[in-house]
Amino acid sequence: MPKIIAIHSFRGGTGKSNTTANLACLLAQKGQRVGIVDTDIQSPGIHVLFNLDPREISCSLNDFLWGKCEIESAAYDVSKMIEPQTDGKLFLIPSSIRTGDIARVLHYGYDINLLKEGYQKLTERLSLDYLFIDTHPGLNEETLMSIAIADILLIILRPDQQDYQGTAVTVEVSRQLEVPGMFLIVNKVPDVFAHEELAVKVASTYQCEVAGVLPHADEMMTLASSGIFSMQYPDHAVSREMDKIIQRITG
Repeated sequence: MPKIIAIHSFRGGTGKSNTTANLACLLAQKGQRVGIVDTDIQSPGIHVLFNLDPREISCSLNDFLWGKCEIESAAYDVSKMIEPQTDGKLFLIPSSIRTGDIARVLHYGYDINLLKEGYQKLTERLSLDYLFIDTHPGLNEETLMSIAIADILLIILRPDQQDYQGTAVTVEVSRQLEVPGMFLIVNKVPDVFAHEELAVKVASTYQCEVAGVLPHADEMMTLASSGIFSMQYPDHAVSREMDKIIQRITG
């Protein structure tokens, strides 16, 4: 059975999209068929990581939600980003970066149930093993729906007081939605922190398992979203920790 993995953070700037892209690539690298849906329709950006030119996007998630195309028509094969090449496949369903499309969503919204239907069609028509949902930060209707239908929820936070408080809200809401599997990922952790101690403290605070602690990496900042970090730096501590996260959530 295909698994739906929602990746969420209460605040922006946590590295949610970067983490989503890297985990998806690592799974595809292992021979899995993987899809990513960018549901951050108000501020889309994960397409940049896959070097997908907005001018090449003839159909987007927005078009599906407005009845202009089938969901699989908005799926772009980005398997070329997987290195080394394997039998795995990776598809990205981007949201539109066009100003008019974003303004239309903000003004008129869209049918939330159609988004749920799109997830189901994607897993069936693309024969996916895993579908990643890159959510919009915070808690709104579409985010709650994505969390509610997920098999696994990964909540990203930084070692920051604002993140800590917001994450507490997200964890509580997710428990009420009875998500089958929920894990925390602590991201952008400075070297001055003892990572194992931090993981224990965070897990104890939220009574939720920590799937991984990702260190701050200057190389990640230098890459500046121009590619997939774990594919370009496979031996880096960040990439190794992400691989451990994959093993934890799929084991």
